Amino acid sequence: MTRILFVCTGNTCRSPMAESMLRHLAHERGVDVEVRSAGVSAWGDAPMSEHARSVLEKWKMSNEAFHSQGLASSTVAWADLILTLTLGHKQHVLQRYPQAADKVYTLKEYVSTDEGALMAQEQMHALIAELQLKLAMGEQPTPEEMRLLNQLQQQAPGTDIADPYGGSLEQYVQTAEDIKESLQLLLDKLIKK
Repeated sequence: MTRILFVCTGNTCRSPMAESMLRHLAHERGVDVEVRSAGVSAWGDAPMSEHARSVLEKWKMSNEAFHSQGLASSTVAWADLILTLTLGHKQHVLQRYPQAADKVYTLKEYVSTDEGALMAQEQMHALIAELQLKLAMGEQPTPEEMRLLNQLQQQAPGTDIADPYGGSLEQYVQTAEDIKESLQLLLDKLIKK
């Protein structure tokens, strides 16, 4: 059994939708997973957003018992795989829990099959780290470094799933569809293991 933790900001929209959808989709496909979710800025014990709940109910994937929780070291240790909904969330998890570096990915990054795009993404992250260090030391990036960064950004896959918080029901549906598409790819990957 694989234990998967989804992480977003407040744990009321994207990560609870991913948690509930994966639980249902995995059951339908006979994949043995245990799923939880958390938020890097969650207050804890808040209900799922009304639009997120509506989308899940319409898709018959609801999770009535859901209440938000903040990201905690015990949950990070529990997880075999931590899938964040944005690159910012991934960076937050890595800063707080560097010991989890070998199991933290964005959802889209983890399911991507484009090796060239993934390599460009890794090179881009390394270059960004170098440039941040340069800036911290009072140096400016060279024009060549900025051109390379721009080139890598265009080659790298989009890793973020849009935050529908405060948006319309249609925006929640679009976000849920984006998550569901990635979850199907995740299940394909888990089945092949």
